[in-house]
Amino acid sequence: MSAATTRAPANDDLEQIREMTRRFADERIMPLAAELDESEKFPDELYKECAELGLFGITVPQTMGGLGADVSTYAAVMEELSRGYSSVADQCGLIELIGTLLSTHGSPEQINRYLKPTLRAERRCAYALTEAEAGSDLAGLKTTASRADDGWELTGQKLWIHNAPVADFALVLARTDPAAGHRGMSIFVVDLDQPGVSRGKKERKMGQRASQIGALFFEKVKLPKTALLGPEGRGFHIMMSVLEKGRVGIASLAVGILQQALDESIAYAKERKQFGKAIAEFQAVQWMIADMAKDLTAARLLVQNAATKLDSGVSAAIESSMAKCFAGDAAVLHTQNAVQIHGGSGYIRGVAVERLYRDAKITQIYEGTNQIQRMIIARQLLKD
Repeated sequence: MSAATTRAPANDDLEQIREMTRRFADERIMPLAAELDESEKFPDELYKECAELGLFGITVPQTMGGLGADVSTYAAVMEELSRGYSSVADQCGLIELIGTLLSTHGSPEQINRYLKPTLRAERRCAYALTEAEAGSDLAGLKTTASRADDGWELTGQKLWIHNAPVADFALVLARTDPAAGHRGMSIFVVDLDQPGVSRGKKERKMGQRASQIGALFFEKVKLPKTALLGPEGRGFHIMMSVLEKGRVGIASLAVGILQQALDESIAYAKERKQFGKAIAEFQAVQWMIADMAKDLTAARLLVQNAATKLDSGVSAAIESSMAKCFAGDAAVLHTQNAVQIHGGSGYIRGVAVERLYRDAKITQIYEGTNQIQRMIIARQLLKD
C-alpha cells in the first residue's frame, strides 16, 4: 500500500482492479522505469502484459473486447499505472480515447480491423490531431481530405503525435469542407504503411521518454470510403466528445506521479541523516511532505468527482478541467519539492524523483494546456 494514501470507498470490482493494477505496477513496471527512461524504447513487453490483464479499453464494451467498466475504474487504473511509470499509463490513456471513438462511431469493419486487435496489443494506434498551427486552436487545421475516385485523398502533416514512430494506424482529423469551419472536419482511420505516408524523426523529450512522439506526413494518400469514422463533417465534435474523459485520464496520471513522489520523499526523509538525525525531523521537510499529501488528496478527490459525474451520463466540462489543471500543477510543484527533499541526490539521473519531475511537466501541457483549462473553467462559470 502506498504511503499517506486516502481513497474514497468504491465498489468491489473497482477496488479489485485497482489492487491488481497496483501489484502489476509494483512488480513489473516500476523495476523497468529507469531503464525505459534511459533507452527511450517503446515498452513492448509491458504493453502486451497490459492487454493480457485487460487494462486496455477500460470503458469499451466487453462485446468489442474491452473491460466494460466505468470512468472511475479508468481513473484508478491510470493512477496506478502512472505510479509505476507514466509512459505506460500514457498507452492506456491513448488506447482508451481511440477505443472510445472506434467503439462509439466505428463501423463493424473498423471495430474488427482496428479496435479489437489494438485491445489485444496486436496493433498500435495514434491520435493525429496536432499541427504546427493547430493545437489548442483547431481553427488552424491545415490537413485536408478531398473527394477522389471511390474515396478520399489525404494531404497534410501532424506534429508531436504520440506513437507516431511505432503506430500501425492513426485516427486523423482533416478538413473535408474548408469553408465550413468546425463543421467541415472529418476523422479518417489511416493505415500508416501505405503509399504517401511518411514519418518524421522520433523526438527526444524531456520526460515520459518511453512514450514516443513524432510527425506524420500525408502526401496525396488514397483512402477508401470506409476510412471515414462517423459522419462526414462531424469530426471536430466527435473528437471533442472524448476530451473530458481524456482530461480525467491525464489528471489521474498526474496523481500517480504525485503519489510516487510522496512515497519516495517519505522513505528518503526517514533514511537520510543530517546533523545527527533524520531529515524527517526537520520542520521544513515536514511541511513540504504535508503540503504534498494534502494536494495529492485534493487532486484525487477532484478526479473522483469528475469521473463520477461522467459515469452519471452528464457533461463534466468544468470538473474535468479543474481536475486536470489542479493535478498537473500539483504534480509539477511537488515533484520539484521531492527533488529538493532529496538534495543533491535528487538531481542525479537514475534517481526516481529526478525522472518524476521531468515526467510531470507534460501534464500541464497535453490534453489542453492548464491555461486553456482555466479559460474553460471561467467560461463555464460566467456563461449564464
